[in-house]
Amino acid sequence: MKKTIYLAGGCFWGVQAYFDQLKGVLSTRVGYANGATAFPKYEEVKTGKTGHAETVKIDYEDSEITLTELLEHYLRFVDPYSLNKQGHDEGTQYRTGVYYTDVLDGVDAEVYLNEKCGKEHKIEIEKMLNFFPAEAYHQDYLKKNPGGYCHVDLSLAKASEKKN
Repeated sequence: MKKTIYLAGGCFWGVQAYFDQLKGVLSTRVGYANGATAFPKYEEVKTGKTGHAETVKIDYEDSEITLTELLEHYLRFVDPYSLNKQGHDEGTQYRTGVYYTDVLDGVDAEVYLNEKCGKEHKIEIEKMLNFFPAEAYHQDYLKKNPGGYCHVDLSLAKASEKKN
């Protein structure tokens, strides 16, 4: 069954590139989530005033990759104890978060992350309130700009976990 989860883990370029390579991930889209304004632009989001997080919408086939497996991958590259900072990126727009549309996914994410990281982790686990796709130049940024900055080590995915 096709499912969707939204993950924020710092700059969305690397997060998207990482998940795009995994078997079972059908599609990804970068955007801005759970903020206070409608249709924000990057220039507004980067000020931190909109309350949005740089987030990746992940559509996946749960018979090929489960939410738990996606979260295992997520923990390979995020620092779950860092508040509003991943890599060299700082600000509330770079916070970590798991945003769900299915309440059971929220429960599963909370149980999993508390089990793996303890309750002191800084990963938000919240219902998806809003998601606005980022500008076209942000979509698949690292495919278009292979030398672009990325705090995510894309090699953390094993060959057996990657699409052919």
